[in-house]
Amino acid sequence: MNPYKPKVKVPDPEKMVHINNILNSSGLTTVCEEAACPNRNECYARDTATFMILGDTCTRACRFCNVKTGKGEPPDPTEPERLAMAVKALQLRYVVITSVDRDDLKDHGAAHFARCVKAIRDTSPEVKIELLTPDFRYDTRALDTVIRSKADKLAHNEETVRRLSAVIRPQSSYERSLQTLRYYAMHSKTPVKSSLMAGLGESEEELMETMQDLLDAGVTQLTLGQYLQPSPDHHPVVRYYPETFFEKMRVLALEMGFEAVASGILVRSSYFAENL
Repeated sequence: MNPYKPKVKVPDPEKMVHINNILNSSGLTTVCEEAACPNRNECYARDTATFMILGDTCTRACRFCNVKTGKGEPPDPTEPERLAMAVKALQLRYVVITSVDRDDLKDHGAAHFARCVKAIRDTSPEVKIELLTPDFRYDTRALDTVIRSKADKLAHNEETVRRLSAVIRPQSSYERSLQTLRYYAMHSKTPVKSSLMAGLGESEEELMETMQDLLDAGVTQLTLGQYLQPSPDHHPVVRYYPETFFEKMRVLALEMGFEAVASGILVRSSYFAENL
């Protein structure tokens, strides 16, 4: 049982109904709603949201993630325009676009990311856009497609420490994630961000080593949050950390050289994305 019970804001019913009506009419999926994120009302109040494109079925089966696994449908060519219309209707200032892994697609979905950015730029040029991408199996052509989209920030999550990576993300790779982040940092002028979870069985020393690996790869922004087990079939929570731990890690990360850090029990990869 989690001994730490952080308080979350009660959703504003009217705002939530308004947002849900727009999302339902557009047929879009937000990570905010799909994951029942405890921060979603706070983010909505700041006019930010995280959208998941390319369907709801992932070709990988990470042991921390509750997204279903299988072969997804072909990319919907109307999704970029529907996304752009929803962003405009919601009057968002900052948008995070992420996706499931689509290893079944020739370009892993990279071109679809780029089309979504263009559609938003065409209708809401003032909106800032962050792309939280898969590793695209380190296909540099796919990475170049994402970079050419000229998003305002590029992100890819390392998720956990080296020792646990093969267990937590058996179809991914600790080193490949570092390669992806390093490529973004070397070939673009945008800030590069990554995210880690705590509580999977890592040590504090291992977290620090991973943070240093991210810094060495060119990552300048970091988020760190408590892992929460989605179901009994997922990897168990090995340890619940108190808020004091996350504050300590935030200070250490800044001292190490990260330019911006969000660290807390309920922090997720897109938390306060517009301020990092």
